Amino acid sequence: MPFTVVRNDITKMRTDAVVNAANTDLQAGGGVCGAIFDAAGASKLQAACDKLAPIKTGDAVITPGFALPAKYIIHTAGPVYRDGKHKEEELLRSAYINSLKRAVENGCESIAFPLISGGIYGYPKAEALKTAVSAIKDFLIYHDIDVSLVMFDKAAFAVSGDLIGEVKAYIDEHYVETNEIKYGRSRQLQQAEHDSMHFEKLKPMENFADLMPKPMMIQTAAGIDALVGNLDEAFSSVLLRLIDAKGKSDAEVYKRANIDRKLFSKIRNPDYRPSKKTAVALSIALELTLDETDDLLERAGFALSQSQKFDVIIKYFITRGKYDIYEINNVLFEYDQPLLGG
Repeated sequence: MPFTVVRNDITKMRTDAVVNAANTDLQAGGGVCGAIFDAAGASKLQAACDKLAPIKTGDAVITPGFALPAKYIIHTAGPVYRDGKHKEEELLRSAYINSLKRAVENGCESIAFPLISGGIYGYPKAEALKTAVSAIKDFLIYHDIDVSLVMFDKAAFAVSGDLIGEVKAYIDEHYVETNEIKYGRSRQLQQAEHDSMHFEKLKPMENFADLMPKPMMIQTAAGIDALVGNLDEAFSSVLLRLIDAKGKSDAEVYKRANIDRKLFSKIRNPDYRPSKKTAVALSIALELTLDETDDLLERAGFALSQSQKFDVIIKYFITRGKYDIYEINNVLFEYDQPLLGG
């Protein structure tokens, strides 16, 4: 997957490179920096860093990984947060971009970042995350490299309070309400059966269907049929037609879907069946409406349910026309749900 948020110890990441949130003197410090030095072998790593020090804030340099599972360590100095008015965002963005450049220059296909400046440097975590996602997202438009943003625990992760508040309200309204309807209907059915057994004669078996709750009739738009015709085709065939109908390129779609090029090439096989999160990711990339998304998912054998928190979160973003997959994944991570992409 090109970009994902994971909960792990960055010193155990088996990527081509890991990023050290360093100081400008490239000296062993505390937090992530100290952990990387200890795991890599402090004396050897310090000797390698001494040859490259000092660096400027926002710059990045590369050393061997030594005892780490990663082949390389990329050292970057993030800004100390003062008040947000001293180029902190620009410098933090540069730290990510320059680290990614060092990785690509050295043939890396994967890289793992900590949340730079989000610890003792005092950068507000929600803002640090926003800048990290923005920088990585922009870099991936033009480069193919798998990127992991590594959080040691949930305390290191923060999403905009306003967004989380809106999502929580939506979940409370739709997810809980659905369960109330479900259990309410169950009680009604039990009562109806009880009344039937005790106060009426047994009815013919075919009449028992009258006790069952009637399906809710919902009028929906024509879905993707309006875009690509009334088709009874496999998922892959319909997807390719949708890409053309939406006027998008293959590369634009798989990057917006957070899917790597190799996986997308498999989708061209008529027998290919995607995972649900991959199918949803492609729907997000194509900016499909909820009806269109339901139609596309059905062709892969899936559906969005009101009883699954993952599904309700996806519905929140689609119904509000929010199609930034990185923003969606941040919220999914906050709720311990699978991330979109593949």
